[in-house]
Amino acid sequence: MRIAIVGGGPGGLYLAALMKQLDAGHEVTVWERNAPDDTFGFGVVFSDETLGGIESADTTIYRAMESRFARWTDIDVAIDGTSSTIGGQGFAAMSRKELLAILQARVAELGVEVHYRTVAPDADELCASHDLVVAADGLNSQVRTKYADAFGPSLDPRHNKYIWFGTDLVFEAFQFIVRNTEFGTMQIHGYPYSDQGSTFIVEMHEEVWRRAGLDRTADEVFPPGVSDEYAVQRVAEIFADDLGGHRILTNNSKWLSFTTVRNESWHHDNVVLLGDAAHTAHFSIGSGTKLAMEDALALAACLHEHASVPQALAAYQEERKPVVESTQRAAQASLEWFENIGMYADQDPDEFVFNLLTRSRRITFENLKDRDTDFAARIQAAFALGVAAGIGTVEADELAPAMFQPARIGPLELKNRVVLSPMDMYSAVDGVPGEFHLVHLGSKALGGAGLVMSEMTCVSPEGRITLGCPGLWTDEQRDAWGRVVAFVHERSTAKIGLQLGHSGRKGSTKLMWEGMDEPLPEANWEVVGPSALPYGEGCHLPREMTRADMDQVVADFRDATRRGIVAGFDLVEVHAAHGYLLSSFLSPVSNQRTDEYGGSLENRLRFPLEVFDAVTAAVPDHVPVTVRISATDWLPDGNTEHDGVEIARAFIAHGAAAIDVSTGQVSKAEKPAFGRSYQTPFADRIRHEVARPAGVAVIAVGAISSHDDVNSILLAGRADLCALGRTHLYDPMWTLHAAAEQGYAGPAAEWPDPWKAGRRRPPTARTDKIPPRLALLREGTEDQVHLRWRPGASQPAATTPQPVSA
Repeated sequence: MRIAIVGGGPGGLYLAALMKQLDAGHEVTVWERNAPDDTFGFGVVFSDETLGGIESADTTIYRAMESRFARWTDIDVAIDGTSSTIGGQGFAAMSRKELLAILQARVAELGVEVHYRTVAPDADELCASHDLVVAADGLNSQVRTKYADAFGPSLDPRHNKYIWFGTDLVFEAFQFIVRNTEFGTMQIHGYPYSDQGSTFIVEMHEEVWRRAGLDRTADEVFPPGVSDEYAVQRVAEIFADDLGGHRILTNNSKWLSFTTVRNESWHHDNVVLLGDAAHTAHFSIGSGTKLAMEDALALAACLHEHASVPQALAAYQEERKPVVESTQRAAQASLEWFENIGMYADQDPDEFVFNLLTRSRRITFENLKDRDTDFAARIQAAFALGVAAGIGTVEADELAPAMFQPARIGPLELKNRVVLSPMDMYSAVDGVPGEFHLVHLGSKALGGAGLVMSEMTCVSPEGRITLGCPGLWTDEQRDAWGRVVAFVHERSTAKIGLQLGHSGRKGSTKLMWEGMDEPLPEANWEVVGPSALPYGEGCHLPREMTRADMDQVVADFRDATRRGIVAGFDLVEVHAAHGYLLSSFLSPVSNQRTDEYGGSLENRLRFPLEVFDAVTAAVPDHVPVTVRISATDWLPDGNTEHDGVEIARAFIAHGAAAIDVSTGQVSKAEKPAFGRSYQTPFADRIRHEVARPAGVAVIAVGAISSHDDVNSILLAGRADLCALGRTHLYDPMWTLHAAAEQGYAGPAAEWPDPWKAGRRRPPTARTDKIPPRLALLREGTEDQVHLRWRPGASQPAATTPQPVSA
């Protein structure tokens, strides 16, 4: 094969070395516009997993890299001078300049032709004269730009400003340094890469950057290789205590905004993207160099294993793209956390550290417990003490997992922090809940959830989504609900909540399994909405509501609430999410009225708040009223997370005892960013910006499925409770099972008397395994949980450091 590689960075050079070793007959040519000793950046970090792949593929390169590694296991977090250390992580880093020198020497040894200080020929010319063209030309890839229609790139410039420095201060571990300055919160990402220096990345929100006067050079154009010396001076002043008299080192250092690069396709004809040309991931979760070299490993393997270039490139994308997208999801969560770091300035230091470590959702409480048991125990104990101080009616149980600490929603105390999320069952007859609802909700109450929520219970026949939805517009329905509530109260220690709602323009549709959101063949009732706009193509066209319609809905909510109180519900939740009637008033996508109920967010809130006030007025003091909202519409012209905060603020001002934070479902055109716990960041923002200062609980929901995720969310302070839906459908006794798996047996997860014989996990087929009991101390060994980088000192090898995945 004739292979042209555009870009002589680590990814391009590593691919060249691999291909030449796989077949010496390959003619591999690299074009690099910079000189061989032009190196931008300081250190690069690798995970053990990546290093394992490098070692298997080319032992010569690996041995040369390994001899230059700085290795450590600790993360140090310093917040305004207060430090914490977390061990057991496992890091390896080296100088980027030395890495390039190793790769340059290797390709020269293998006979790869590299044209330094040379711009590559036009991509069309390369495609015509080579079997394969590899675009490894970085973030601003000219090859990707030329074929943009085929690759479908999207570039997302972010809000923070950062600048890449080095320092001659040799850190002993990974460093997060946070300073709450008079201008706002600033942070350092630092790590050692040799016995001579460390990487020192300064990052802050653009507003903080401007307030600090660091934008003074914003309009100055620096020649290649020239650094922003004013930034050096100001950063040295701000972080003088942390630098301790050491120098800041520069290398083409200037302020940048991180850009996330994604591509719909990674290959076109015989052209393929690699490294930053294909994707970028924020530096806070790892190294772009690491990703590029992993790309090279995968691409070389696919080219070797497949008979043709098209087959190989398709296999490369199929193998590598999902892995990178997973990394990018973690990176997105991490970069957004750092964009909002000022939001956590008043957190307890331990809670802040845990929040920082788990920001990407790749590290969890269980991960940290495996890596550093003492740190995990401290975090768990601090949470328990905080709960006891906040609720004031319980003694702190430092050994109980966070999810099994008691919680309070207004005047209602819950035994634990697990909520059965409201889920439509479409199994009622004429709005009357039956045996199915008794078993469905009763089983989850017996299964250990602290609060079980009814599905959306409709306030009128016209407020139903489907013919199978339950209601509370008749006394017969009230009495049927009373039977369900009585069972929960008599047979469990759970509380039960009522969610009230009106379908609005999403009503008169088929049952979910017959066609979700599809209109009934013959419309059974007229649907209404704030405006005459359908939910999506093929959906009902609603009638725009009149003031008389609104008055009737307010009365329906009030009357349904009164029936719910008679039925004995412990809590009432107003459903103002998911595109149903109240949600459709809140969203500018569905509400385009020109009267006082449309236009500004203040106007769009007017009717939902009228309904909420009517519900609040209809409950006694001991019954809290909560609200579920969609914190974002996932649409360009819809509500954003900032609107979600203001919506929550308005309901809190009207007395909401908790905000149940969901997202979307206001339009079929939405494009949500699905993923594990993907809605939790919205709950996090609402909790810190408006709910916690007001003493209002926040419930997180959305793809939360493990007790580890629940504990991690709670310990980081992202929410006060977690609502799980599909997880409870899979296992109605999920909460009790979670307690057993964590070794917890206490009042927050008490098994019903008839089931107590089954509270232990059943034995497996193998019961004679002898677990290790003793770890013998050997002369000369050190604590492997806390391995520091101390050049010149004796450096023990880490036993088995955990892979880096922060």
